[in-house]
Amino acid sequence: MIERYLQILGLDETKQLLEANERPLIPSIRINTLKITSEELKEKLLQKGFILKSIEGLPYGFKVLKATSNLGATHEYLQGYYYLQNLASMIPAIVLDPKESDIVIDMCAAPGSKSTHIAQLMKNKGTLILLERNKKRIPKLIVNLRRMGIENSVVINIDARNLMKLNLKADKILLDAPCTGEGLIRQDPKRKSSKTINDIKKMASIQKNLLKSGLKCLKPGGQLVYSTCSIAPEENEFVINDILEHNPDYTILEIHNNYGINGYNNIFGRELRADLINSKRLFPHTDDTIGFFVCLIQRNK
Repeated sequence: MIERYLQILGLDETKQLLEANERPLIPSIRINTLKITSEELKEKLLQKGFILKSIEGLPYGFKVLKATSNLGATHEYLQGYYYLQNLASMIPAIVLDPKESDIVIDMCAAPGSKSTHIAQLMKNKGTLILLERNKKRIPKLIVNLRRMGIENSVVINIDARNLMKLNLKADKILLDAPCTGEGLIRQDPKRKSSKTINDIKKMASIQKNLLKSGLKCLKPGGQLVYSTCSIAPEENEFVINDILEHNPDYTILEIHNNYGINGYNNIFGRELRADLINSKRLFPHTDDTIGFFVCLIQRNK
C-alpha cells in the first residue's frame, strides 16, 4: 500500500498522509432541514454543552468539537434532527444537486446517509428510488428513512448491476460504489493490512459493471455521480476511464466546491481521459477527512 502511495504522492506527501491517518477524526453532523432549522438545532445542542464549528460552504453541516453525550443517542438524534456523517460523505449528494421534480436513483443505498441527504435536498418531493442488494442491510436503511422523516422514497431489493431490468430512466443517479475502503484507515486502522491489490482488482470489476448499468439508465442530459471511500486510482479514475473510453456520449463535468484536489488523468504510467481532471479527490492530510473520490458524469444524448 505504501509503495503505491509513494508512486501517487511522492515521499513527503506520503509521510503527511500516513501521519494524518493516525489522527482520530473530529465527528461531524448533517442537520436534517426537513425537520428543523440549523439555527434551532445548534441552539438546542449548545444549551446541552456541545461545541460546534460550522463547515465552510455547508450551512447545515457542523463539526462537533465537544459532545457532552453520545452523538448517536441524544434526543435530537433519535428524533431525526441530524445524521452523523463525515464531510466527505456529504459531498456526493451536493454534487448530484437533485431537484424537487427529479427522478433520482441511489444504486447502493444502505444504510442511508447519502439517500437521506438526497431526499433533504429534494425537499421530500420528486421520486427517490433506493436500491440495495443485501437484504440484511435494508432494515437499517428503512429505520434511517423513518427517523429522518423521508417520504419521497421507495426501497427495492435488487443488485444494481441489474438496474436495467426495472426499465427506469433517471434525471440523476448516485453510485456510491462498494470499494476496498482504502480511505477509511482513520476510522478503521485494520484496513492498513486487511486489503490487498487483489481486493482492489476484484472491486474494480464490480464497480465497472455497476457504472455501466447506471449510465445506461440516465436520461439524455441526466447526470451520475460516482464516488468511493477509496484513494486507489484503480477503483476510481481507471474504472471511469475504462467504461467511458472512446465514448462521446458522456462528459465528465467540473465540480465546483472548495474541497479536494483534481483527479488524475495520468497515473501509474497510464494516460487517461483528459476530463478526469474534473473529478475530485479528498485526502486526510489535505482536507482533514477520510480519503474519498467523487466524479460527475453527464449523458450528452
